[in-house]
Amino acid sequence: MSTINYDLSRIKALAFDVDGVLSATTVPLHPSGEPMRTVNIKDGYAIQLAIKKGIRIAIITGGRSEAVRVRFTALGVTDLYMGASVKIRDYRDFRNKHGLNDEEILYMGDDVPDIEVMRECGLSCCPKDAVPEVKRVAKYISHADGGYGCGRDVIEQVLKAHGLWMAEDAFGW
Repeated sequence: MSTINYDLSRIKALAFDVDGVLSATTVPLHPSGEPMRTVNIKDGYAIQLAIKKGIRIAIITGGRSEAVRVRFTALGVTDLYMGASVKIRDYRDFRNKHGLNDEEILYMGDDVPDIEVMRECGLSCCPKDAVPEVKRVAKYISHADGGYGCGRDVIEQVLKAHGLWMAEDAFGW
């Protein structure tokens, strides 16, 4: 049973911010100055499974870290927008590139740069620890903080709504 008040069977694509959503809000810095993000393994499992099941996944992040590109490419993400200074432009490119309608896209963000996309997409979501301005725009606030399973939370609910969770091929990477 979904805890999201939206017809999740309409969702064909999910787009995520990275910092504060798919990684924790506290980012250790390498001595070189490069941010060293954490990732949640359960988020990663859900992302690769959604892709296998035909759900489009996009990453739209202001970050430019090579580690982020490597991580999400390894999971099968092909729509990777890095260095996104104005995220709405990349969101629209993703939507138009795949012939999607806003109502078919779930977006999860946590901070002010995500608000424009959250206002335009069909289902705006955020982690439990998002900033207040984002929480006011979100149609769903996850029970999990950013970097601690909020991505898995929404992906699992979408896959369940499509009857794609716990299918025979779900038991592997």
